[in-house]
Amino acid sequence: MKEMGVNKTILIAGAITGLVAVLLGAFGAHGLKNLVDAESINSFTTGVRYQMYHAIVCIILGNMVVLEASSRKRIFYFFMGGITLFSGSIYLLVLDDILGISLSGIGFITPLGGFLLIIGWILLIISLIKIK
Repeated sequence: MKEMGVNKTILIAGAITGLVAVLLGAFGAHGLKNLVDAESINSFTTGVRYQMYHAIVCIILGNMVVLEASSRKRIFYFFMGGITLFSGSIYLLVLDDILGISLSGIGFITPLGGFLLIIGWILLIISLIKIK
């Protein structure tokens, strides 16, 4: 894989992230309906959707041999950090009542995760502009 310039780590991480998104999406659609209100399910679905979008982008990114390896890694780290903070905080905030823990104090993490995703996209755009 290295000789082709494909980043196997990014590909595997993207695939695992996609798998987890499908599992969480199924849980959100079926397991949460009797536990939380519709607004919470909608929030959970937003987290799943953004996770899946970025999982797919990571799989594409891992194959983008036109980008320098260092750029791909940097973009990947921002996407994975963003997924973890954005989607992860949404999942926890929706589940806090079920878990019996007050997690409302982590609400600031969600926009921070969104900011990391935005930076990842900006870095991707810059990297694409630099292609000769």
